[in-house]
Amino acid sequence: MTGTALLALMAAGSALGAHLLTRARWTWRTPRTAIALWQALGLAWGLASIGTLLGFGVAPYGQGVLVGVVRSFEDPRLLSSVRLAALAAGLLLALLLVGVLLIAIAGVFRARRRHRALLALVAHGDPEVPGTLVLDHPAAAAYCVPGVRSKVVVSAGTLELLGPYELAAVLAHERAHARERHDLVLLPFTSLRRIFPQSSIVARTLDAVELLIEMAADDRARRHRPAKELATALLRFASAGPAPTPAGTLGVIGADETNPILVRVRRLLSPAPLPRPMRGAMLVSATVVAALPLILYAIPA
Repeated sequence: MTGTALLALMAAGSALGAHLLTRARWTWRTPRTAIALWQALGLAWGLASIGTLLGFGVAPYGQGVLVGVVRSFEDPRLLSSVRLAALAAGLLLALLLVGVLLIAIAGVFRARRRHRALLALVAHGDPEVPGTLVLDHPAAAAYCVPGVRSKVVVSAGTLELLGPYELAAVLAHERAHARERHDLVLLPFTSLRRIFPQSSIVARTLDAVELLIEMAADDRARRHRPAKELATALLRFASAGPAPTPAGTLGVIGADETNPILVRVRRLLSPAPLPRPMRGAMLVSATVVAALPLILYAIPA
């Protein structure tokens, strides 16, 4: 079987794997490892899809995708119009994926810059919550603005809603988002949503990764605060109907996420992490999945 055929199978397999992973529940038992697996699947799908088109286009050279693409620029006379079209489609898909990712990054940075400027005008410090900005707004909201100098923001409504221990747990959750740069984890998936806005599997993928990111932040917060404190805070947020978080930020919870909140609460109160050997096997699998398309690029067609 040729490298191009294997790449085509891998592109289809990555899509199928993503479909199955959106329905999986064992991922909740090890969110960080599951996030790595999601990233590997996304990378594999992109590389394999591009490689399939490029490989079909440069197949007459018989030297694999990488060498074939170089030779296609040196001597394109061996390629028919159909193969030239496939080659162009592969290059365009690569440019599209990279371009939309860069546009998404630029958009997030602009949104954060505007929001930071707004916070400088309307937010203030509070000695009761040092290192945190407070917004004088009655709605319950808590989120972080990630970056080199991340900021954690809570509303006055949150200070009234939560007790001191619950508030400490929420702040630990938000600082976990900032420390682990979960905003960077989300960027490839949000950019994919821009390319395929009507795709249900892409929408489910984004939802699944967002939930795993919240669970990962829950786990880190649980290292510093009792799980019951964060679980109680989540239930209070859900009952209060929190305001949606601004663009470019990461919040404790968003609008219309009642079911995920209950899932997170049950998980906090009854944790069941996967054994270490299983987590290690998943990380090895994620590494293989991410690296395999690049290896296949060198296999002659």
